[in-house]
Amino acid sequence: MITAAMADRSGAAEGNEMNDQKQILPEIEGRVTPDRDLSGLTWLRVGGPADWLVQPASLDDLCGFLAALDPSVPVFPMGVGSNLIVRDGGLRAAVIRLGRGFNGIEIDGTRVTAGAAALDSHVARRAAEAGVDLTFLRTIPGAIGGAVRMNAGCYGTYVADRLVEVQAVTREGRVVTLSRDELNLAYRSSDLPEGWVLTQAVFEAPAGDPATLEATMAEQIARRDESQPSKERTAGSTFRNPAGYSSTGRADDTHDLKAWKLIDEAGMRGAQVGGAMMSEKHSNFLINTGGATAADLEGLGETVREKVFQTTGISLEWEVMRVGEPAPEADD
Repeated sequence: MITAAMADRSGAAEGNEMNDQKQILPEIEGRVTPDRDLSGLTWLRVGGPADWLVQPASLDDLCGFLAALDPSVPVFPMGVGSNLIVRDGGLRAAVIRLGRGFNGIEIDGTRVTAGAAALDSHVARRAAEAGVDLTFLRTIPGAIGGAVRMNAGCYGTYVADRLVEVQAVTREGRVVTLSRDELNLAYRSSDLPEGWVLTQAVFEAPAGDPATLEATMAEQIARRDESQPSKERTAGSTFRNPAGYSSTGRADDTHDLKAWKLIDEAGMRGAQVGGAMMSEKHSNFLINTGGATAADLEGLGETVREKVFQTTGISLEWEVMRVGEPAPEADD
């Protein structure tokens, strides 16, 4: 067994006893790090510590860990933190972060199998080299696991349009295969049960000329860099576009509401709270200008939502995930 050093969060005897009970996790081949600060693992560079950061070495390692883990311990799968705000008080959970054992990419004809930890951009490039068109993934920040979970899309194509099936490990440590339809992919969402960990995805995509696909991706990157603050600390689009969407996540052309337009109408482009700012370049991007806390970022986002509602009567929905607890001082 791995016994982590007890964190003295409350100082109370009863609280310490509870922490003692929680600080024992199953052994793994990989690494378990207690009280791991998560700020360096998110693109926005904010957030407090996770009770444990768990980095399994292999699929068997992950299955064995989850099978032996106390069912009362919450599990939170975390990718590369590209679409995530971890609150300043941290996360009371075993955070599962997949690494090298889960980032393989295999191509067979027009079928691409990618590990959940493989970066979207790497999958797009490898596929293009093999003459397979997954170019829509090239400018999507993050890794394949998050792209599937959120049914990510770009330039009119969504994960749901190309996904065949996924492999996942249940909270009890069983390996299961789910078809695209079983995931019930919708706009920026899926029905993957809480605590399940995506480990692999299989895509089927059209064939294409490698040089043409490479040119398409170069054009996409240029368009992104021209219109988005891609060099800043962001987490991608902050709010969902309040439009109608089909079951696969494709926009309904009868709706043309864009979150950035509503934010502009509310006068919130460039708005700031502490070190957090709504980008001047693209007003649907939250930026950490340096020294922002998670509370700054989330607080600014909530202010934007309030102003947009007051101006338009439309309630924006967060696209960036927000997890964890606020810092204790935030409650004072």
